[in-house]
Amino acid sequence: MDMKKRVSLELRHRSPSEVQELVLDNCRSSEGKIEGITEEFSNLELLSLINVGLTSVADIPKLAKLKKLELSDNRISGGLEVLAERLVNLTHLNLSGNKFKDISTLEPLKKLPQLKSLDLFNCEVTNLADYRESIFKLLPQLTYLDGYDIDDCEASDSEGEGDGVDDEDEEEGESEDFEEEEEEDEEDVVAEEDDEDDDSGDEGPTGRSAGGSKMSCQWTEATSTPRCIKLCWPWSRTRTCLSLDVTASLLPSLLKLTESSSASDG
Repeated sequence: MDMKKRVSLELRHRSPSEVQELVLDNCRSSEGKIEGITEEFSNLELLSLINVGLTSVADIPKLAKLKKLELSDNRISGGLEVLAERLVNLTHLNLSGNKFKDISTLEPLKKLPQLKSLDLFNCEVTNLADYRESIFKLLPQLTYLDGYDIDDCEASDSEGEGDGVDDEDEEEGESEDFEEEEEEDEEDVVAEEDDEDDDSGDEGPTGRSAGGSKMSCQWTEATSTPRCIKLCWPWSRTRTCLSLDVTASLLPSLLKLTESSSASDG
C-alpha cells in the first residue's frame, strides 16, 4: 500500500488536526520520499515511518508539536538539517537500521535542543572507535543513546519510549480501580458472613453450637490472588461450609477472627 493511501486510512474520518499519533509502518513511499503528511497535522506528537523505503526526509512538513519520530529500517544517509528546522520540539528520534556512516552526518541534530533519546542501532556509524563518547560530546543535550545514558545505565520504559505522562496516568487509574475492587470484595465478604450468621440459628455468639463443637477454618494459598477461604461448621448435620473468594489482604483478618473464636471456645 502506498503512503498516501495509508494516511487516508489512518485518518478514520478525522481531520488531520485531530490526530496525535500516526503510524504508517511498512507502507511504500514513492521514490523514497515522505508523502501525504502536511502541516495540517498540527497536533501530531508521534510519527512512525518504520520500513517504508525512505531515502530522504526532505519532504517532512513543519510539525511543531511532534515529540517522537520513528525512522528505523529505511535507507536514509543524511539530510537531517530539515529535522532541526521543522521539528523544533523533537525529544525522541530513532534512526536505527539506516545508512549513517560518519558522525558528521549527525551534526544537524545539535540544533534540536529538546532531543533526549537517539537510537542508531545497526547503522555503520556505531562501529567507529569511541562512537558513544563522540556522540555524547557532539550532542550534549542527549540523555540516552541506543537506550543507555552516558554512564551505561539503561533507560526505563517510560524514559526510553516517551515522556511517560500517559503511562503514569494509566498506572494511577489502574491502581484506583484495584483499590475500588478490593473494597467491593471486602463488602461482599462482610455481607455473606452476616447472612450466614442469620441462617445459623443454633450457633452461639462465639460460633459454637450447643454441643460445644468449634468452628474450623481452612484456606488454600496454592494460587495467587484472589484466594479462596473456606469456613466450616462441623457440628452441622450437613457439615455446612462457606467458600469465599477474597483478596490476600483479607486473609489475615479472617484468620484472626477464627483464632479469636477458637480461643473463646476454649
